[in-house]
Amino acid sequence: MAITFDHTIIEARDNEATARWLTELFGLPTHQVMGYFAVVRIGGTSLDFISTADEIVPRHFAFLVSETEFDAIFGRLKASGQGWWANPFHKQPGEINRWDDGRGVYFDDPNGHSLEILTRPYGSGGLEAKHPNPLLRQAGSGS
Repeated sequence: MAITFDHTIIEARDNEATARWLTELFGLPTHQVMGYFAVVRIGGTSLDFISTADEIVPRHFAFLVSETEFDAIFGRLKASGQGWWANPFHKQPGEINRWDDGRGVYFDDPNGHSLEILTRPYGSGGLEAKHPNPLLRQAGSGS
C-alpha cells in the first residue's frame, strides 16, 4: 500500500463558519459535518475543523493550485477585502510572489492560521528560473 496523507485536524473558534469560509473562498463543495468536525475535502485529503475555546496556535497550510484556480481564488480573496502578502512574514502587503516563475500569496484564515496558494511547488523552477525561490541556494555557497 502506498502511504498517502488523509486528513489533519485544525482548531477554529467556529468550525462550521471556518469550513464555510474556506469552501467559499476556494470554490469547493460544501463541508460535511461529522461528529465534532466540519470536514472540507480537498482532493484525496480533508481538513477537519474542530471548535475550541482554548488558545489557537496558528499553523501554516499551503495549497498547490492551477493558474486558473489561482485567478479564481485570488479574485475572491481580493473581493473580500482581506489582506494578503508575498511572503509568510506578512511583509510585502498586497503583493504576489513569483517564486519558481509561478505565483503565490499568503493570507490568514479567521482563526489566524496562515494559508498560502501557489502555482509551482517550492524549488521546481531551480536556480535557472527567472525568479528562483529565495530558499534555494547554489551548492557550495555556504548560505
